[in-house]
Amino acid sequence: MGRERSGKLFLLCCIVLAIACVCSASQADQLIATKVDAVGTPEAGATREPMIVEHPDGTLFVSGYGSPDLNAPQTVPRLWRSTDHGKSWNLVNVGSEADGAIGNSDVSLAMAEDGTLYFATMVFDLKTMEGAQITVGVSQDVGKTWRWTTLSKKRLDDRPWVAVAPDGAAHVIWNDGSGVCHSVSRDHGSHLSEPKRIHPAGGSSHLAIGPKGEVAVRIVPTSASGYKIDEGVDLIAISTDGGLTWQDREVPGHSDFAPEGTEGVTPRWVEPLAWDGNGALYNVSTTIKGIWLSRSVDLGSHWRTWKIADVDELSYYPYLTVSKDGEIAATWYSGAGANLHWQACRVKVSQTGELSVLRSPLLTTDSWSFPDAHGMAPVRDTAGEYLAALFLRDGTLAVVTPIQNSALKRYGFSFWTFRANK
Repeated sequence: MGRERSGKLFLLCCIVLAIACVCSASQADQLIATKVDAVGTPEAGATREPMIVEHPDGTLFVSGYGSPDLNAPQTVPRLWRSTDHGKSWNLVNVGSEADGAIGNSDVSLAMAEDGTLYFATMVFDLKTMEGAQITVGVSQDVGKTWRWTTLSKKRLDDRPWVAVAPDGAAHVIWNDGSGVCHSVSRDHGSHLSEPKRIHPAGGSSHLAIGPKGEVAVRIVPTSASGYKIDEGVDLIAISTDGGLTWQDREVPGHSDFAPEGTEGVTPRWVEPLAWDGNGALYNVSTTIKGIWLSRSVDLGSHWRTWKIADVDELSYYPYLTVSKDGEIAATWYSGAGANLHWQACRVKVSQTGELSVLRSPLLTTDSWSFPDAHGMAPVRDTAGEYLAALFLRDGTLAVVTPIQNSALKRYGFSFWTFRANK
C-alpha cells in the first residue's frame, strides 16, 4: 500500500516469452501450472502487485507498477494486453500525463459486462514518501482510447479499488488516513460522484460487488501507506443500496494487525472478499495454523468457516476469486527469503457443506528485493501484498505474479494457468 513506489514507462517494450510447465514434485499435488513470462525493459516492465481482468471478447489485461530506478520514476499508469489467451503480451498506450493519465503505485482493474474497462491507480510522492492522488481511467473500446479523471488529490491518498455492479455502476474506494472514501459512476465513468465516507477510520483493504449490486468493503486498521493504524478498526462494511448507506459486519475468525515488521504477527495488507452468483459472500484468511475460507449467506451477519490448507510455515498475503457458478480459488505466500513460495488452490463447496480442494505444488516467483545502497545481495521478495487470481470465461484459473530481478535485468510478470492433475 504505497510502499516502494517508483518507475517510469517508456513507449518501447520488448516482449520476451518463455513458456514453461511447472510439474508436481509430489503425487499429492493436484493442480498443474503452466506459465508465460512477459518481460520488458526495466523502465517499462516493472509490475509490482499485478492485477488482471478479461474483456467479454476474451482480451486479457494486466496492470502493475514500479521502477527499479528511483531516479527515473514511473509517471504514467502501466497496462498490458493479450489477444491470444495470454500467449503474448503488448503494452497499451493509456495516454499521457497531459491526458490525465497519472499514476506510479497501487492499481486496480475492473471490467463491466458491456466491455467498459476501469483502471484505478494512485500517485505516490517519492520525495515525501506519501500517497498524493487517486486517478481513474475508462476505456470503452478494448483499451484503444482512454478518458481519465482525478478522483482525489489529498495528502495520504492510498490503496484504490474499483469494481463494477451488474447494472454497470462502477464503485471506487480508497483511504486517506481519515477513513475510507467511496465514489460511484453510473454513466460509464463520465462522472464520478462526490466522495463520501464509508467509515471514519481504517484502510481500504478490498472491494467486492455481488450479483444484485451488493457492495462489500473490507476495512482494516492500517491506512495511509502504513503511516497510520487505527486500533480496533477491523470490519466488513455492506451496502445494499448502491453505497448510499452502510452496515458494519464482524470479520470471521481472528486477524492480528500491528506495525509492519512486528515480530510474531502475520503480515497483512489486502484481506480479500468475493461474492458468488447466488449472493454468498466469501472471505479467505491466513494464520500460522493454516488457510481458512469463510462464507456468509446473509450479507455478513453469520459465517461458516473451513480450513482449506495446512501449512508448514507462516502464510500471508492471500487473494480470493469466485466463479459465477460458485467455484472458489485462493492464492497465498508462505515462508521468507530462500524459503519464500506461493500456492494456488481451487475449492468447491457442496450443498451439504463438504469441501473439494485441489492445490498446486509449492511455486516461486522471479521477484527479488532491490539491492540497497550497502550493496547487499537481493533476496526473494513478494514484490507486493497479493497474487491476483481470476476465473476466465472458459473456467480456467489464471494467476499473475511479478517478475522483479535486477541481477538479470528481468522485469515484467508471469501469467499462470492451472489444470487438474488427472
